[in-house]
Amino acid sequence: MNTNPEPSRTNGRANNELRPITLTPGVMKNAAGSCLAEFGDTRVLCSASVEEGVPGWRKNAHAGWVTAEYAMLPAAGNRRTPREYRGRKGRSMEIERLIGHSLRAVTRLDRLGEITITLDCDVIQADGGTRTASITGAWVALHQALMGLVDAGKLPRLPLTGQVAAVSAGIVGGRALLDLDYPEDSHAEVDLNLVGTSDGGIVEVQGTGERSTLSRAQLDELLDLCQDGIAQLVRAQSLATGHGLD
Repeated sequence: MNTNPEPSRTNGRANNELRPITLTPGVMKNAAGSCLAEFGDTRVLCSASVEEGVPGWRKNAHAGWVTAEYAMLPAAGNRRTPREYRGRKGRSMEIERLIGHSLRAVTRLDRLGEITITLDCDVIQADGGTRTASITGAWVALHQALMGLVDAGKLPRLPLTGQVAAVSAGIVGGRALLDLDYPEDSHAEVDLNLVGTSDGGIVEVQGTGERSTLSRAQLDELLDLCQDGIAQLVRAQSLATGHGLD
């Protein structure tokens, strides 16, 4: 008989179980596309804006551009975070580059024409996994914006090659866990984020040994957990948009 059972996770989740996920599209009246992404107690408001023209360095490339901005509202965490009035913080810049890179990985920029789509990801409540929620919700907002352009006759077809989503995993107390909330993330020995596509491709892996090193077997276990989680998130995106891209 096991007298030392494994400690339970929030909501009694299994090691390989996502937090409750909700992707609500069309939550902003004036945005070309929008989505409220909820990963447990983490909530990110994602919006897509469409503008004519491209950055100067993209002119004459006969292709569009997809980019992103990311910010946390002052009261999103357990203590107030000052607004970023004077330039971008390093963490915010790194995350918005990741979001933009992830979305461009599944977008045919050559089919956009010379337009720029900006995804704004604003964290209104943070409990771990804000970058992964941002990427997952931003795809829904991007899809809605692009469908609007197709419906308006400005694009002949949807310029997406698939879906992209992201999820975290980590080693916490010696256990491999999927989709870490903040208490788990803050005590993780190893922390990993995976961005993946609907066809099983990997866009980016970010992994760090916070308190210990990572073995190859542990890395494989975390990647397997994350890819299973991304498959679930892709299904949630498909339900939210009504346009699955298998």
